[in-house]
Amino acid sequence: MPPRPALNPDPANRAWAPAPAPAPGLLAMRGKLLPLAGLYLVQGLPYGLQSGLLPVLLRARGLSLTRVGLAKALYAPWLFKLVWAPLVDTRGSPRAWLTLSTAALGLVCGLLASHPPAAAGQAGLPVTVAGLLLLLNLAAAVQDVALDTLAVRLLEPAELGPGNTVQVVAYKLGAVLAGGGLLAFVPTLSWPLLFLLLAATYWLAAALTWVAPALRQLPTPLPSEHPRHTLHLGQDLLAVPGTLWTVGFVLTYKLGEQGTSGLFPLLLLDCGISAPELGLWNGVGAVACSIAGSSLGGALLARRRQPLPLLKSALQFRLGGLACQTAVLFHLDSPGASLAPSTVLRGAALLSLCLQHFLGGLVTTTTFTLMMRCSQLAPSALQQATHYSLLATLELLGKLLMGTLAGTLADSLGPRLCFSVFLALSAMPMLYLGLAPNTLA
Repeated sequence: MPPRPALNPDPANRAWAPAPAPAPGLLAMRGKLLPLAGLYLVQGLPYGLQSGLLPVLLRARGLSLTRVGLAKALYAPWLFKLVWAPLVDTRGSPRAWLTLSTAALGLVCGLLASHPPAAAGQAGLPVTVAGLLLLLNLAAAVQDVALDTLAVRLLEPAELGPGNTVQVVAYKLGAVLAGGGLLAFVPTLSWPLLFLLLAATYWLAAALTWVAPALRQLPTPLPSEHPRHTLHLGQDLLAVPGTLWTVGFVLTYKLGEQGTSGLFPLLLLDCGISAPELGLWNGVGAVACSIAGSSLGGALLARRRQPLPLLKSALQFRLGGLACQTAVLFHLDSPGASLAPSTVLRGAALLSLCLQHFLGGLVTTTTFTLMMRCSQLAPSALQQATHYSLLATLELLGKLLMGTLAGTLADSLGPRLCFSVFLALSAMPMLYLGLAPNTLA
């Protein structure tokens, strides 16, 4: 006997009708997005480890804001993605690059399990641990290029909104699991056990990458008959319509937000909030709000909202939220201010973290959609993944520049003047948005 179809009430004739089958296009899109989501999730683990866990641990040991900020130099391999992006584009398959780089992440995590962090009283990270974290970033950066290659080739123009939502949300979910999640469990779980769990996660992801149907069926484009030299390749990348404007935008749109998001939690730690509570709010709660903002951006883009108008509104809301957070900071920096439990100032400070991450998620998803749209304007003879890697590298450069210098600015200028500078930097992208070319509209 054949199986009975699922039933669905029909209010028009009070009858029971078979439930409609999912559209083939929806099923195809799910088949693309699920493996991408898993890979972006594991890619976010190193970032969460170094942005959420290590700064709080180093600050709790008494390191200055300047030295904590300089630890972000371990992200340096991400700035050189253009070195191996052409290799990923033209040598081998993206599936092979993804599998090898993800397995390498598991190997480095296994080595980190045998090298505990700095002991109490030590000035900073041991050289061996810092070197392994540098290798972790190198493997993650190679994985990022291969993953961007897949995303650019797999996603149709109508799938860019949902695709970039999956990218941002999954990456941030991985970051919060390795950042706020680890910070909450560090008192009870040992360092070796944490990294052994991360190693097992990466090796499982590598195996799933190798067998995923959507990745095995990805066509490999034919290599160019006339490979471009580095100088000519750079000129061709910048000649793609809208690229120069996009480069300027991605370098500057996160400067103010990155400075505040890196410093404000550390200032709350100085004001008496415990590390576990800060990990809960700035790790789990704030990133959950960031994921909600990214999901809202993807939903609006999926409803045919254009990226540029949506980005203008999001930037305006973000500036307002940052102004509120700056006002809270001014109160915290005044004599007699208290962050005792159940005080209004404490609630305002913690809520401002969540609000800024929500608005930051909305801005990030919309910006990444704009970046991918610009990369899809590149001609077929020019590798689109290399073009997208250029934009992603410069986007990261802008964030790392301010994330590294924010501590130095706070130590030299003081919190009030420093956050006023961040507020001015957050207003700049709103003005620059008015110069956007019509090719990106």
